[in-house]
Amino acid sequence: MTTRSDTVLLFRNTMRITEGHLDSFRDAITSAVDFADRHGPQLLVQTFVDTERLLAHSFQLYRDSDAVRTHWKLADPYIREVMEHCTVERFEVFGEPDEDVAAGVRSGVGRDCPVTFHPRIAGFVRLAGSEA
Repeated sequence: MTTRSDTVLLFRNTMRITEGHLDSFRDAITSAVDFADRHGPQLLVQTFVDTERLLAHSFQLYRDSDAVRTHWKLADPYIREVMEHCTVERFEVFGEPDEDVAAGVRSGVGRDCPVTFHPRIAGFVRLAGSEA
């Protein structure tokens, strides 16, 4: 599988897990990622947890801004479930989304935490099973 590197977007979401909610957070994240694996447009989803500091880091790779919009339409109930157990501390966008997606990110999480955008300089995407 190949994808155009100039449209690729990588999101990094840092979440503070609510004290006493670690198990519920894990269940909600697992359910959301399982749904994304079956139905979502993401090329990659990985979530990592620092249990001592009650922090979680989620990485999502999208082909382009249209894929992000599709994700938002499909995953809203799962996102709400996850957010019952955490708050977003930081949200980073690597790549250059279109104006609509950039505004959606800012309005969705920017009111509660810092959002930063990092323009792409260079890179490539190599996915399992892709031809070199």
